[in-house]
Amino acid sequence: MAIVTLEELLESGVHFGHQSRRWNPKMFPYIYTERNGIHIIDLVQTAQLLTEACDFVRKCSAEGKKFLFLGTKRQAAEIIAQEATRSNSYYVNQRWLGGMLTNWVTIKSRVDRLKLLEMQDDTGIIDKLPKKEGAVTRRELEKLRKHLDGIKNMNGLPDIVVIVDQRREVTAIQECLKLGIPTICILDTNCNPEIVDIPIPANDDAIRSIKLVVGRLADAVINGSADNNK
Repeated sequence: MAIVTLEELLESGVHFGHQSRRWNPKMFPYIYTERNGIHIIDLVQTAQLLTEACDFVRKCSAEGKKFLFLGTKRQAAEIIAQEATRSNSYYVNQRWLGGMLTNWVTIKSRVDRLKLLEMQDDTGIIDKLPKKEGAVTRRELEKLRKHLDGIKNMNGLPDIVVIVDQRREVTAIQECLKLGIPTICILDTNCNPEIVDIPIPANDDAIRSIKLVVGRLADAVINGSADNNK
């Protein structure tokens, strides 16, 4: 059974691609037509591929696999944090730090530092530091929190990464390819479907489109987790 209706996809503007001059020809199979210089995505395929992606996510979640949601563009950042938190997944929504996966040992040391500073903040240790030292420490805490808050409970590499905006997150995709971590990616008409494992052709600029697709994937994580606990 389809996880989403064509009406829901239409209402959320999932069908609007980029200007036709900014397309990637490899997305041709997922394009329905061109209208006023804009490519229109084939929503029948979007509905089918999103359903297949959600089935895969639910199955993996039921097996206890862990997900990392990634989207650092302004339109996606808040949605990524909300849906990842709701589904008890990890997330990165500010900036992808090079080596976040391929150099996990180093990143993990920064995560440990974040946890230490948060503990010192909670117990009032930072407040007792000399004024200048306290201000420097607080700045470090805020910076670490900004970039690493969504992965501070991640003890190892994620099993699957969900990505909004392939072109923006190309460094992360390359790291996933190198490590053999499967990727599920919202692909707009300027993307390359060949470098991701599970493509979902959809508008990656509109907030409602991102929310609909990412929300359905988060639902699948939650449902899979519930299956696992039965």
